[in-house]
Amino acid sequence: MPQNFVEELRWRGMLQDIIPGTEELLNKEMVTGYVGFDPTADSLHVGSLIPILLLMHLQRAGHKPVALVGGATGMVGDPSGKSAERNLLDEATLDKNVAGVRAQLEHFLDFNAGANSAVLVNNYDWMKNFSFIEFIRDVGKHITVNYMSAKDSVKKRIETGISFTEFSYQLLQGYDFLHLYRDMNCKLQMGGSDQWGNITTGTELIRRIGGGEGYAFTCPLMTKADGGKFGKTESGTIWLDPNRTSPYQFYQFWFNASDDDAGKYIRTFTFLDRATIEGLEKEHAEAPHLRILQKRLAEEVTVMVHGKEALESALRTTEILFNKSATVEDLRQLSVQDIMDGFDGVPQATVNMADIESGLGIVDALSAKTGFLPSNSEARRELKGNAISVNKAKVQEDYVITKNDLISDKVVLLGKGKKNNYIIIVE
Repeated sequence: MPQNFVEELRWRGMLQDIIPGTEELLNKEMVTGYVGFDPTADSLHVGSLIPILLLMHLQRAGHKPVALVGGATGMVGDPSGKSAERNLLDEATLDKNVAGVRAQLEHFLDFNAGANSAVLVNNYDWMKNFSFIEFIRDVGKHITVNYMSAKDSVKKRIETGISFTEFSYQLLQGYDFLHLYRDMNCKLQMGGSDQWGNITTGTELIRRIGGGEGYAFTCPLMTKADGGKFGKTESGTIWLDPNRTSPYQFYQFWFNASDDDAGKYIRTFTFLDRATIEGLEKEHAEAPHLRILQKRLAEEVTVMVHGKEALESALRTTEILFNKSATVEDLRQLSVQDIMDGFDGVPQATVNMADIESGLGIVDALSAKTGFLPSNSEARRELKGNAISVNKAKVQEDYVITKNDLISDKVVLLGKGKKNNYIIIVE
């Protein structure tokens, strides 16, 4: 357990802005602190791991974490970091999203830890009975329009246009902090650096209405060394829900991090101590081709999010799909989903089961039936060059694909040379 929570975050590169006195407070007493999660989908994504980890570090340091799911603020939409107005969600969708986010958060925090047990709250519970007149009278009058307009999240949108709905968002989030301060003695709010304006509005309300003092700090937003958006790949967002992003795809996301990013990610997204991380970095520098840093990073984060069994499955899938000596029997250990995930983005074609039952010649399988290769002549040329494989086994021009070649009664994996793969889906 780290003795200094803020210092632990500082060496990990997880600290940006901090209100004076916050570190001293955390070193003096057990503090209740919260992070808000915006339920824009029914699953969190890898970007959400940073606020989750802030709560996990807080609890490990002996403090009390509160995870707030924004059932009410989700109806309004946070303008922070947005260039245009967001579409508002209907209540049924929002309820589904809140339930999904709540279930995921329960996986990461300890709700049976005695005095510093984690707590889950939904701000809709205290906002639903608040009338508009009450809110502008009891809350709105304490914050000036000048103060609200000076916030970066608002200032950047003033010229292009911002609705009153999104303009008022910071008041709602600020009131959350005030409510938790009054109701749970919550003195700390944490969040990404884009939340600083909303967070400090909350500390102002605590000072002006609650007659107390709120504390806060933010974590830098995660960026990639190449300028790309963190948590996005060619196939889309990397989700925490295994039904949206399989554990194999999740593992590969971290394993494929660049050397520049891996050093930053392993500090932010794992609980490995400083000596271990620096040791891994030294090993990696001596043999970067072994990807020691990326491998350990991917293992740690996959276990944290999906568990050891999911990691073992992801490693087994990786080994079978990319091991040159893997056999068709190895492939049969994998599910259709494993294969589809492993070869996400490779050319695919669908053929009828009737064609397979009557026997599909390899030349037709490569060209006429699938279009993988542009002509029969090219298919024959590749076959004569011993470049074509079916389910990892080299084949010749007379090979016929039958039901015996189907993996999980659904797919056949074709290969050309070392790097080109094709998937036949049988229906």
